[in-house]
Amino acid sequence: MLKKQFSKSKPACKVTFSLPKEAVTKGKTVQLVGEWNDWNEKKAVKMKAAKNNYTATVELETGRNYEFRYLIGKSKWENDWQADGYVPNPFGFDNSVVSVVSVPTVTKKAAKKATAKKSSTKKTTAKKAAPKKATAKKVTAKKATPKKAAAKTTRKVTRKPAVKKVTRTTVKDDLKKIEGIGPKIAEHLNKGGIRTFADLGKAKQTTLKEILAAAGPRYKMHNPGSWPKQAKLADKGNWNALKVLQDKLNGGK
Repeated sequence: MLKKQFSKSKPACKVTFSLPKEAVTKGKTVQLVGEWNDWNEKKAVKMKAAKNNYTATVELETGRNYEFRYLIGKSKWENDWQADGYVPNPFGFDNSVVSVVSVPTVTKKAAKKATAKKSSTKKTTAKKAAPKKATAKKVTAKKATPKKAAAKTTRKVTRKPAVKKVTRTTVKDDLKKIEGIGPKIAEHLNKGGIRTFADLGKAKQTTLKEILAAAGPRYKMHNPGSWPKQAKLADKGNWNALKVLQDKLNGGK
């Protein structure tokens, strides 16, 4: 999650980055790495553990976008779950994007016009309220008689016993264990019919990209190239091999 506070005296913005604790393994440190420190892990900003998140604040020059990622421990990378956008990197994954374009200033004249428009719309809606109620009364009065007649005919019909619907619970796997998949993407995959590691392992790249494209532009930029391979290992319970694969696929820049 990103919170921004633009400076009124200089072209700068203080951005507070936060990553939920559920994304971090216990005992692991979390660091913030991005374009502003040349993706240098030695210059990474250490994030502090709060109640529910790990947070860090960085002052950035406005007028551009910055790519960044979270480094968990020494080898695992994670994206921001609510970044302004995502950009593919050379390692087959995506980098998160934070946009700090300057906020447009609102003049006093524009503010007065906006308040004037709001007051005028309130007056027009108040005038139109009375005729709407009157027409509603007329319609209900005319239709009252046929509704009663219909009620009499329905009494003669014998009621059949209600049949209870049996809902089947579908088993779901935690798709977030796949590198590159966060809670939101996992939710969209579930909606697209991919609920288990087995489903993801059999999924075609075209299908995965269609699901991401349908979810919106912020998800369209994700690269699902390694997801089926990771899912096949997870489906077999081969977690050691999955960890080795994810260590090789780690993306920075």
